[in-house]
Amino acid sequence: MQSNKFMNTVNPTTTLLSVRNLFKKYQTKAGETVDALTHIHVDLMDGEFVSILGPSGCGKTTLLKILAGIVHHSSGEVMFKGQAISDSKNVMGVVFQSPVLLPWLTVLENVLLPIRVLGMNRTEYLASAISLIELVGLDGFENKYPNELSGGMQQRVSIVRALIHDPGILLMDEPFGALDSLTRERMNSELQKIWMVKKKTVFFITHSISEAVFLSDRVLVMSARPGKIIEEIRIDFPRPRHIDLTSTQEFGDIAKHLRGCLGSYEAGQE
Repeated sequence: MQSNKFMNTVNPTTTLLSVRNLFKKYQTKAGETVDALTHIHVDLMDGEFVSILGPSGCGKTTLLKILAGIVHHSSGEVMFKGQAISDSKNVMGVVFQSPVLLPWLTVLENVLLPIRVLGMNRTEYLASAISLIELVGLDGFENKYPNELSGGMQQRVSIVRALIHDPGILLMDEPFGALDSLTRERMNSELQKIWMVKKKTVFFITHSISEAVFLSDRVLVMSARPGKIIEEIRIDFPRPRHIDLTSTQEFGDIAKHLRGCLGSYEAGQE
């Protein structure tokens, strides 16, 4: 990873998650070995918002699934608070591009679903569920069903569901990619508000450079497959950030730099 003029001097001191020399290899049906990820080194600090950019197929989602415990890595270490993760279910909350709400459950029951799956006491988490629903502006919708909600409202329910069991890290895989541009802007502001209130560490995958710069403390850039981290940019804008920030010269300079990182690497591979 390279240093650059956009890096700030803020250095959080508590490392929550460490990924060291992580590799992921796949076997094709023809018996060939495909390198998906190589030499991945990542630290996530407590309370930090980190976004990751990269070309399609570079392994961003594979990395997130490894952190979530959905996919096993081939070699390397994934450590949470200095200990190897043996079960990610209680440690991670995951939000995907599709809200994946169960249509036969109400908003409240969808939010409480992880509590049921993890075998926790529903009564103990009921007040927390209602509080989270209020936090995202959905109070009054507790007993509505997914088909009665807009796309943005469904994704808010998905975010609340990922937070209900108080995970150490929130993993988000292009959660707003399917939304229209105006709804996406509103959801970026909503997510910033949730993050500032809950103070969770967030690992956020996106294809939008603007979204990454607006939301993040740091942006990581991945290369094409086999994916590796080729650049790290620290974002120093004060919070809370307003959407008007995206129109400023400084914001544009950072976005241009990130676009250049992606473009120059791809050009170098031709």
